[in-house]
Amino acid sequence: MLTITAFKAVLRHAYGVVVACALAVPLAAPQTANATPAVKIIRSDGGGSLQARIAQIAQLDSDGTRIEIRGQCASACTMYLGMQNTCVYPSAKLGFHGPQSQLYGISLPADEYQYWTHVMADHYPEQIRAWYLQTASQVTVGVYFISGTDAIRMGAHACT
Repeated sequence: MLTITAFKAVLRHAYGVVVACALAVPLAAPQTANATPAVKIIRSDGGGSLQARIAQIAQLDSDGTRIEIRGQCASACTMYLGMQNTCVYPSAKLGFHGPQSQLYGISLPADEYQYWTHVMADHYPEQIRAWYLQTASQVTVGVYFISGTDAIRMGAHACT
């Protein structure tokens, strides 16, 4: 059992630890609060490998990078729409299509097509996801373009 003197000593020690921690936090906070996240501006991005884009999105998300879609963003580029820090200018053009083999002219097997269709869809805001699954994922030749205004209407964040 603790004596009153021992109890007071424990409280003083605990208070000192709490105060030291409280003082340390404000000293560290301004360094991160003043750090401005990077901004990646999309003016012309035709897409590319889904796997590579997924890895890039994960890194950009973890870094807190802001994505601004100002121009043409097609194919895998549209997967930026699912990032929290992505915004779209009304004048932007976004191009969608179903997943394709990197060997042009060779179709994906049905199970792979469905898998990659859903991987892409999972990177879109809810309304764009539903539209993509019903309409744009069926495009196997060419690209289905929508305006930034349409993307914003369907749930993409507008740049301000």
